[in-house]
Amino acid sequence: MTTTGGILEGKRILITGVLMESSIAFHAAKLAQEQGAEIILTAWPRPTLTERIAKKLPKPTTVIELDVTNDEHMAGLQDKVRAELGGLDGIVHSIGFAPQDALGGNFLDTPFESVSTAMHVSAYSLKSLTMALKPLMTASDSASGAGGGSVVGLTFDAQFAWPQYDWMGPAKAALEATNRYMARYLGPENIRCNLVSAGPLGSMAAKSIPGFSDLASVWDTRSPLNWELTDPEPTGKAIVALLSDWFPKTTGEIIHVDGGLHAIGA
Repeated sequence: MTTTGGILEGKRILITGVLMESSIAFHAAKLAQEQGAEIILTAWPRPTLTERIAKKLPKPTTVIELDVTNDEHMAGLQDKVRAELGGLDGIVHSIGFAPQDALGGNFLDTPFESVSTAMHVSAYSLKSLTMALKPLMTASDSASGAGGGSVVGLTFDAQFAWPQYDWMGPAKAALEATNRYMARYLGPENIRCNLVSAGPLGSMAAKSIPGFSDLASVWDTRSPLNWELTDPEPTGKAIVALLSDWFPKTTGEIIHVDGGLHAIGA
């Protein structure tokens, strides 16, 4: 395990979405600490659950309660992070939610209220979270000394209509478009914005999708590389790599960590 001299040495990273030890965000947090980063976690709706899971990380870390749809939470976030870390070099957006009536084959009957919730939590929050923290990233006391940083989000390839995924598909498509526009507007401030498109993993988010096994079974026959539903570490490594200075001129990109399935037609 690397604790000093890693590719995130001296960087300060905010990570959302640590719900279980099987969460992609947990593995990103673990690897980030091992690579030298100082991290802070956000949690909703059960911060106490995240606090318990955080005890399994290599180093202690603070957990902040954050509902990305709550204006008061968002308004107070910058001050809380500044008090803990002083500044910020990276953000991991691992947030996605759709009401049950927006999933599981109900696409044609889902009311707009549920669609709106999915879009707000899963896509718009990438922009709102980044803008809430941008002043901490553009300060000149970053690890690089030049200000700026890296925003990394998680998507599930939105160019296809997946079984059971329903309105989370358009929400992820909106997330991917949001990432491109953020790359466009934040590039001049040296903030890189990229997404990791992961294959299906047995996380809490995945288990909330009715018929998830039908979706995941596609990887059994079409993925060129063997895909393990129980192994989030490859995705965590990609997140850490994008947070580091090893992708200094990459922005607006979607890196696939899906065993190569995105490249296979049939």
